[in-house]
Amino acid sequence: MLDVALTAAGNVFTFQSLLFLTIGMLIGLVVGVVPGMGGTTALAVFGPMTVGLDPYSALSLAGGLMGAVSFGGSVTSILINLPGGAPNAATCLDGYPLAQQGKAGLALGASASASSVGGVIGVFTLLLVIPISKKIVLAFGPSEFFLLATLGLVTIAACAPGRMLRAMIVGGIGLLFAFIGFDNVNGGTRFTFGIEHLWEGIPLAPAMIGLFAFPEMIELSAKGGSIARDKGQVGLTGTLDGVWASFKYWKTLLRGSLIGTLVGAIPGVGGTVAAFLAYFSTVQASKNPESFGKGNIEGVIAPEAANNAKDGGNLIPTLAFGIPGTAEMAVLLGVLVLHGMEPGPTMILHHEAEIYGLILTLTLSSILASVIGLMLVRPLAMITRLDAHILVPSVIAISFVGAYANDSLPGDIVLAFVFGVIGYLLIRFDYPRLPLVIALVLGELAERSFAQAMMISSGSWSIFVTRPISALLFALIVMALTYPMIRTLMQRRNSVEEVS
Repeated sequence: MLDVALTAAGNVFTFQSLLFLTIGMLIGLVVGVVPGMGGTTALAVFGPMTVGLDPYSALSLAGGLMGAVSFGGSVTSILINLPGGAPNAATCLDGYPLAQQGKAGLALGASASASSVGGVIGVFTLLLVIPISKKIVLAFGPSEFFLLATLGLVTIAACAPGRMLRAMIVGGIGLLFAFIGFDNVNGGTRFTFGIEHLWEGIPLAPAMIGLFAFPEMIELSAKGGSIARDKGQVGLTGTLDGVWASFKYWKTLLRGSLIGTLVGAIPGVGGTVAAFLAYFSTVQASKNPESFGKGNIEGVIAPEAANNAKDGGNLIPTLAFGIPGTAEMAVLLGVLVLHGMEPGPTMILHHEAEIYGLILTLTLSSILASVIGLMLVRPLAMITRLDAHILVPSVIAISFVGAYANDSLPGDIVLAFVFGVIGYLLIRFDYPRLPLVIALVLGELAERSFAQAMMISSGSWSIFVTRPISALLFALIVMALTYPMIRTLMQRRNSVEEVS
């Protein structure tokens, strides 16, 4: 193994491979900043351009691109509440409030370091897991998928203290949106109202752009001024404090990285679920859950670590079985085939050096992208000082471009506007937006997996508790539902004791 790793390192650390790694990393940062683009689009555009390159140069370009996209997306999430991709929406929840407090440098520093460390943990976990990857991938069936999706949905209640009923109402509306389009179980279309654009359901990119960017720009336009309410200086000190915060809250960093790697290894789940699940677990583990959504730095560290770590997890089913877990991995699979590498057990046997090369480029890209991001924190943070009359029309224009760029469909612009109105109404009447996002992401997975589990078990509900992983997930769901009530009772008891 050591000989193979040294061979891969020797091929990666050549001028040509490092050049393509740098090009891929810069493309990833730029694409990540553009809302709605994401790594899938970038790989689809630049992957075919690697024809004629040697395998290591092609993998360096792909690895550099994938490793940098997530941090690029976090920049706009933090500064202007505009997620570069759907997984970056979780970073908006606490990153943007920090920017409003004049702490954009702190948030960007934490994001850069968490992304870097999360990426490294993800790829090293991949190295350890590849020999036993078959057991991990095959351990998850329809019942596990359904319970995993349900776990994400029930945490809506746990993460909305004081607004549980409102959270459940918004979550129900989100599920209705998730069921729009073609019915994968019974066939036919639902809730499309004769609009062909809705046949494939609600695309995440324009929905996220609308929910997070538009409402804040409307609020900013109404009140005037700039994003940062605190006019203090944002510079190197705030950035280094953010970097240190990632290591100060090392449990949050490690938890997010492991969740990202584990969820990434499950085909069909994706980075959005990983980021939000990491965020939820951090909220539940915190002694001050009410501080989240108001500028808690742990709310930036957890999803950013998960977002980068999920790439290592995604590679497990892609490389070991040729099963792409996400659209991005499907495009990467095409790049591998283009260069004569057939993903699956034979790739691990015959292209082990190339696998290590890809892992190494992902690691280098995660680290270098964060370093470059840290160098640019000060000028980037100045965006939060721009006057609303300049910033608002610019962000709205970029949002429309991002919504259109995802699939080049005019209907996505309309959807972004519609979800922008919905997001503004939710803020206006003090309803949380997060449950809608989670339900929109997990609704289809939950429905499809439930139907498959029922068909496998001939309608028996015991399938959700008889398998070990299913039983564990079911127990976690019960804990997620009961924990808020227990915590509230304990707080009331402590208050009574203090009074007496």
